[in-house]
Order: sequence, then structure tokens, then C-alpha cells
Amino acid sequence: MLLLILCINITYAQTDAKKDKIDALRAAFISKKVNFTTQETQSFWPLYNEMNDKLDAARKTFRLQYNSKTNYDFATDKEAEAYLAAELNLKQKEFEIYRDYYEKFKKILPVKKVADVRRAEDDFKKEIIKTIKEN
Repeated sequence: MLLLILCINITYAQTDAKKDKIDALRAAFISKKVNFTTQETQSFWPLYNEMNDKLDAARKTFRLQYNSKTNYDFATDKEAEAYLAAELNLKQKEFEIYRDYYEKFKKILPVKKVADVRRAEDDFKKEIIKTIKEN
């Protein structure tokens, strides 16, 4: 049992290390693309990280609820309907978080840079996918 707990902790630590590495790469990529001033950098990143923490929490809540349904083998239509409703609620929550934080970003950045951040996020995802496909 102790070995199992140790293995689980190591797996989570490795996952956290990978997530931290990806987050650092994302931050460098976005910073390079958007060309923040020093003041913008100091104001933007804490807010951006806060937004991502809220998005991660909403997604984690959904995953915890439906992780046992990874094969999508719902026993009843009612279970499938509940899953779809929960997924739509997640998408709505994500939308609300993005909307709220874009308004906050526009208070500290020119609107063009807010749009540049969004495009840089998409470009970063494309680069990650490209890297994965190449390996």
C-alpha cells in the first residue's frame, strides 16, 4: 500500500513538473509575441494565472465527476443527459471566466494586446501539437 501511495505521488509530481514546464513555455511564448512593457508584465501575469487557476478548477470539478465515465458507457439516457448538461455548464463557466478576465485585461492592457494574447495562446497550442506530432 505504501508503495502504491509513493507511485501515485511520484506520478502527480511528474505531471505537475510537466505542467509547470508547459506553463513556463506558454508564458515565454506569449510574452515574446505580445511584447509587454515592464508595467504590463507585472499587472498581466498574476491576473492571467488567476484566470487559468479558475479554469483549471472548473475543469477539474467536471473531470472528478465524470472520470469514471472515460469510456462513455452510460448505463441510462438519464446519465448521458446529466453528462451533457454538466459539459454545457462547464463550457458556460469557461465562457464566463474568459469574458470576466478579458474585461479585466482591457483595464491594464491596450485592447490590441488583449487580442494578441488570445492569438498567441492559439499559436502556442498549435506549436505544442506540431511538436507532439513530430516526436
